Formats: sequence, structure tokens, C-alpha cells
Amino acid sequence: MTQGTLEQADLGAIKRQQQAMWSSGDYCVVGTPLLITSELLCEAAAVRAGERVLDIAAGNGNTALAAARRNAEVVAVDYVPELLERGRARAAAEGYAVDFREGDLERLPFADGSFDVVLSTFGVMFSPDQERAASELRRVCRPGGRIGLANWSPDGFIGQVLRLVSGYAPPPPGVRPPTLWGTEQRLRELFPNAADLAVARRSYTFNYRSAQAWLDTFRTYYGPMLKAFARLEPDRQEALADELVGLAERSASAGPGPLVVPSAYLEAVITT
Repeated sequence: MTQGTLEQADLGAIKRQQQAMWSSGDYCVVGTPLLITSELLCEAAAVRAGERVLDIAAGNGNTALAAARRNAEVVAVDYVPELLERGRARAAAEGYAVDFREGDLERLPFADGSFDVVLSTFGVMFSPDQERAASELRRVCRPGGRIGLANWSPDGFIGQVLRLVSGYAPPPPGVRPPTLWGTEQRLRELFPNAADLAVARRSYTFNYRSAQAWLDTFRTYYGPMLKAFARLEPDRQEALADELVGLAERSASAGPGPLVVPSAYLEAVITT
């Protein structure tokens, strides 16, 4: 099996592992504070009232709710039932009728051209089969519609965190780094026939009481990190923890005191 090529049997096993990974911990704890990135993405994608919008890998609904606040008709898809339930509760509390559905982003249960806008915020980038995921985004978006994406950049803080963690707990063979989605070059490869591709480099700022507090939160609640630590022997866990704390401290934009860390991401709007 060559890099970037996934056999069907391997792909099924990888996706089951990923589903278990994202079901572990509680992504809501680390994901909900990212809400501003969803609001900015909806603005960039020019989501308008009455449009039919799909939020892919929706988690507990940050982007779905941002679109609903613009009076769009929103469907949100994720393969973690617990996150969908949290999203439904949030939508009900805010008074929005978002349709949360369990589903696989690489096999979306919708007809061709079903949506005016297709969105994903730090979600589709983790698909093991990048080409298949991009194909599904294109398929369900109507001609002339927009695909809006927010993806962590390889050189940003979270991009460096993911690279560091994968050095200790490598992904399965053939799975490309998710942060490739955070580069314009890769997006042009995945969407070669786009009528237009506009990108903007943005930054989200993490705020924690300390680097250790950040690590404790992510190690407990962020599935990819939680599972990575679980795969390691105690001495390797300690080494990874030390490296992550050091990375956070070096990446901080403020002096001593609470941790303030900007993390670069790529915002992209693709016109089909």
C-alpha cells in the first residue's frame, strides 16, 4: 500500500478507530470555545437566509448554529451520536431547528447538488480518505454553490501539536497528515475544477491558566491526544507531555502568567 492509497479493508478499520477516538473524552470542552471560527467562516462563505446548508463533521454544532443564526436551513452530520445530542440540546436552547443526523462524511446520504453551501470547521480535514471526502463535498454542493472550510495549518500551534503527537503515536500507513487541508496547494489538488478558490490565513487564540492546564484539558478531553497517550508506556507519556508543555510555552504570545497561544488556520471558500 503506497502513501495516500488506502485499501477498503484498512479504511474501514481506520474509520472505526477514528470514531472511537472522537467518541472518547469530550470534544465539546475543547471545541465549543472555537465558535468564533464558525461565525467567521459563515461570513466568509456568505451564508444567507433561506439557503440550504450542510455542516460536515459537525461535532456539537458550532458551525451549524452559526449558519442557523443567519436563518439558513441547516443539516448537521457527524458520526459521534453523543456530540449530535449535545448539538440538539444547544439548538433547542437557542430556538433553532437544526437537523442533526448521524452519518459518514465519506458517504453522505444526500442527493447530488442538495445544498447551496457545504461547511466544515476543523472536521473534514481528519477524514482518512482525503480524495473521497473532497469528492463528497463537491457532489452534494450545487453547481455555483460554496464550500467553506476552516482547517488547522501545518505550521500553526495545533498543526505542530498534531505533528508532535503523531511522532509518538504514528497514524496507520497511507493516512496523510490532516493539516495538508490547511494549505492552499492541497486544496487546489482536492478541488481541481473549482470555479474559484479564495483563502485567508487566520488565527485562533487559545487561553488557559498555564501550559500545564492546557495540556491537562486536551489530554483529558481531546480524543486524538487522549488516545495517543493511552498507546504509550509511562516513560513515553512523560516525554510527550514534557514536549507538549514546552511547545505551548514557546508558542505563547504573552509573558509569564496565563497561557495565550495563537494558532494559525486556513479559511477557504471554494465556488463549485
